[in-house]
Amino acid sequence: MLPRVAFGVAVLVSLVVLFVPASGVPTAPPGTDKVVHLLLFAALAVTGRWAGFARLPLGAGLVAYAVLSEVVQGTTPLNRSASVADGLADVAGVLLGLLVWAAATRRTR
Repeated sequence: MLPRVAFGVAVLVSLVVLFVPASGVPTAPPGTDKVVHLLLFAALAVTGRWAGFARLPLGAGLVAYAVLSEVVQGTTPLNRSASVADGLADVAGVLLGLLVWAAATRRTR
């Protein structure tokens, strides 16, 4: 049960981080948002694998979520902008999370 709760919390955090209006986004040094995107999607991938989701469907779903989040940011009244660089950071985070999970579970076998 804990793994699914962890994944659910990661999803909820991602919804807040990705879809808060621009007025709610804190100021930070340049590039910080890319690190946040990378770590957020890595956390989604790791907790998703821990929750038992298969690697390929999870990875594909998270990449689709990354694309969708950028489209929503760029086309809705959130006053946020779509960013290819953010999307690439998201995809890199998915790959990083899947690699971390694979390495961690390989060691424990």
